[in-house]
Amino acid sequence: MKKPSPYLTFAGAIPFVACAFLLIIDVVNVPILGSVVDVLSAYGLVIGSFMAGAHWGNHLDLSDDNKWAFRLPLYSNVIALGLWLGFLILSAISFIWLLVIGFISLLVIDYSLHLAQIISHAYLKVRQYVTAIVVVSLVIAALQL
Repeated sequence: MKKPSPYLTFAGAIPFVACAFLLIIDVVNVPILGSVVDVLSAYGLVIGSFMAGAHWGNHLDLSDDNKWAFRLPLYSNVIALGLWLGFLILSAISFIWLLVIGFISLLVIDYSLHLAQIISHAYLKVRQYVTAIVVVSLVIAALQL
């Protein structure tokens, strides 16, 4: 049986696309969930933290002499805490731009992990596509504000 992770990864981009679309058509609030910008910001924080957590998990299997065994937990904490602090103190539009920087940073780390043969080419390819979808959605959303 094939792993569900590529499908779940692509599905995880749907809320980003949906929020960007809603902002394009000038829908600023949705029933039950509230502000589209708040939904986008909270979801972006969760997914950014989740991706940083995946990097933390990657470091657990590395030997102590691997440079990434030291770098990954540091990078993952800096990104997760940076996003959390940004969520708390920045304006909505500034936080969305921080998310753009965060997701690109996470992809750069994944590219480096691929070069170090820590993650597979197939995983990196999925991450590239999904990060492109997410970043474009976030930029579109930011330009609507």
